[in-house]
Amino acid sequence: MIKVASVAEMREIEAAADRSVMSYAQMMVNAGEDASAFLQRQVTITAETAILFLIGPGNNGGDGLVMAYDLARHTAADIRLYLLPERNFSEVPFQDSSVKQLRTEALANDRDKIQLAEWVSEADIIVDALFGIGARLPLGGGAAEILERVNDSLRARSASRPARVARPTRPETGNADSRPFVFAVDCPSGVDCGSGSADPAALAADATMSFIAAKPGLFSFPAAGLVGELVISGIGIPPDLPALQRLATTVTDAALAASLLPQRPLDGHKGTFGKVMLAVGSANYIGAAALAGEAAGRSGAGLVTLAATRQNINIVAGRLREPTWLPLADTQGAIAEAASETLAEAAQAYDALLIGCGLGLHESTHAFVWRLLNSEALPPLIIDADALNALSSKPDWWRPLPEATIITPHSGEMARLTGLTRAEINADRWRVAREYAEAWSLVVALKGAHTLVAAPDGRTSVIPFKTDALATAGTGDVLAGLIAGLRAQGATAYDSARLGAYLHALAGSLAADEVKSARSVIAGDLLAALGSAFDRVERS
Repeated sequence: MIKVASVAEMREIEAAADRSVMSYAQMMVNAGEDASAFLQRQVTITAETAILFLIGPGNNGGDGLVMAYDLARHTAADIRLYLLPERNFSEVPFQDSSVKQLRTEALANDRDKIQLAEWVSEADIIVDALFGIGARLPLGGGAAEILERVNDSLRARSASRPARVARPTRPETGNADSRPFVFAVDCPSGVDCGSGSADPAALAADATMSFIAAKPGLFSFPAAGLVGELVISGIGIPPDLPALQRLATTVTDAALAASLLPQRPLDGHKGTFGKVMLAVGSANYIGAAALAGEAAGRSGAGLVTLAATRQNINIVAGRLREPTWLPLADTQGAIAEAASETLAEAAQAYDALLIGCGLGLHESTHAFVWRLLNSEALPPLIIDADALNALSSKPDWWRPLPEATIITPHSGEMARLTGLTRAEINADRWRVAREYAEAWSLVVALKGAHTLVAAPDGRTSVIPFKTDALATAGTGDVLAGLIAGLRAQGATAYDSARLGAYLHALAGSLAADEVKSARSVIAGDLLAALGSAFDRVERS
């Protein structure tokens, strides 16, 4: 299981490991060798491959040096080391003292940075090992100078190379016209691994390898936009190390998602796999009912019932053949307040109830939501979209909600629920999700890139996807229906939310591949991709 650690927690884990498991020197060796092995898997390296290492003063620079020497032992690449300070190489625990001497240059001897610019122009791969978790922003002095010159040289190189129709998936090397592959050690230099802030000079990576645990800033923008592909190396630290086990924040990856899938016995029937009710849709948002309803069905739920106005049912029933239907009284195309009694009574026979997708903002809808939520004996709740907007109209809105209720706000809805501004929420999404999940005693799935799922007991999980394929109307309805269906199958509230969010984001990524462009994905494409998303998780 991949954990997420703050900078302070990371230092505590390293110190604990040094006392009981392995020395700092061995951690450095393991980190450098793991990074070397990953790069060799990711990029074809030949004798013509020029690799430029940017080496900083601390342990991050040491990791980079071990990586450079390991590559020298295992490849014929042309390796160059550019040093921020002059460095005593005896400080670094190289395992092979007979390795060939590598070409080095130091900033102190290259004050005009002519050598740096030349090496950048020739590089096929740039390894960024200037700073890790110890970076302090804004950058100053030599570090900023190095990164600014590297970025300037990359821009100049990009402007002068021939136009390419597309960049190949597997990076090319030995080609002066291709952009170098940038690999960051632990964190891209110029980003704050804790907060996610970034210096203007920060170097964007194609891939980042972080060690022992992921860092929260790597999932927060603007830093998240500089990480590229994120991989985590445990560097041999045992997962049962107490300081590591104590971490309450995880990354929901494919392996974790697979462990959360509800069981499906071969002798099961529709009752075995749960019944889910959805109160969704209105005259202006008919599609929301169809999207949420089909997503609930695609989740594996045994029975899906859509509770909606007759007008909505008449339209959506032509699109969906599988659900059953509960007609609700309406007022001007919106669900009427009196319909809450009909729904509350019927919902007692169900395993989960979703309310909100496309309900609209009619005053009767607000009254319907509030009257329903004050009903007794409701099944586990998932609240989304316009139902959240209805809740936010009253103070202490969370008090009537049963324990283990799931809410799925985006930053705008979260702003209305909390009274914070969107900017305040986006500036510290981790803290906001955690604090309000605890304060409200709810599971909060704070949607965005990256979606965060927080439980009232402090557990938090981040979804490792950031894609504009999900930035289109209706994808939130798919997510809500998916979570509701998983909840009906017996998954806990926290597990339903993080598994649903993972599958939803994976489906978005797969849909973008299928239609060849993230910009062309529509919400219905996610429904078509959910089967492939489940398959990929099951096979992981």
